[in-house]
Amino acid sequence: MLTQTYKTILVGVDGSEQGKLAYQQAIEVAKRNSGRVIVAHVIENKVYTMMGYSSLNDSLLDQETENAKELLDDCKAYAKSIDFSQIEPVVTYGSAKEVMCQDLPEKYAVDLIMVGQSGLNAVERLMMGSVSSYIIRHAPCDVLIVHPEANKK
Repeated sequence: MLTQTYKTILVGVDGSEQGKLAYQQAIEVAKRNSGRVIVAHVIENKVYTMMGYSSLNDSLLDQETENAKELLDDCKAYAKSIDFSQIEPVVTYGSAKEVMCQDLPEKYAVDLIMVGQSGLNAVERLMMGSVSSYIIRHAPCDVLIVHPEANKK
């Protein structure tokens, strides 16, 4: 049985089913602990800077920012639908691994990071590494991985 009390829970969402499930579980943990959820979407801006500066890149970044805001609006709507108000949506830019593991935990005094199990296959994990794997190794606080199969039962 989990006896640790978690007051500030950080969860990253990316539009995937794994992220959605992690977010839903983060709310449940926060409710049990009278805590709050920081729900974050990180836009990997290095992709845009590597492509070179142009108005097209700005347009792509603006579109991705708008998509992120819509995703977080959906998160807020879900929280409201289950009568949970202790949510803070965050859109930020940078390396998802570093932002989720260093910047946001420090800024919000996070005591638990919840992430969905990586949707990557073995080759993708080898080539890119998964954000959840990085967080497990480098997080300054406890980490809970939400496994999709465990939630089907």
